[in-house]
Amino acid sequence: MTSPLAHIRSLPTWLVGRVAARGRGLVADALSAEGLGLMHHAVLAATAEYGPVAQADLCRLLAVDPKDMVGLLNHLQQSGLLLRTPDPADRRKNAVTVTPEGAATLTRCARLAATANAALLAPLDPDERRQLIALLTRLHEAPQPGAS
Repeated sequence: MTSPLAHIRSLPTWLVGRVAARGRGLVADALSAEGLGLMHHAVLAATAEYGPVAQADLCRLLAVDPKDMVGLLNHLQQSGLLLRTPDPADRRKNAVTVTPEGAATLTRCARLAATANAALLAPLDPDERRQLIALLTRLHEAPQPGAS
């Protein structure tokens, strides 16, 4: 008979959560070299991909509370990585765009994150890494029970 704690530690949800926490820590540590956190990186990436983009749309894309988004955007703008200007289509909204320095920072952040992820996956051989990513992608993209 296994102990209750051993049972919990054998659950996929426990294991995925622990590995995710380790991975987030590695990436967060790496991004700190650029003075950014995980969400700063996500906002910068989403802005680069969808910009110019409305601030409210960034909130929806990244599932970030609008009050939190303001702080993230303030930090990124003060760092010279993005600009907020009145949206020409609706002057009540801000259009967010990445600056050239923001694009360069995003490139550096991508390298830092890749290095951190390589460290996380170092115990696996290349085929195991590909298989893990494929399995995690299937789980992520699977329909959620009860979702319509």
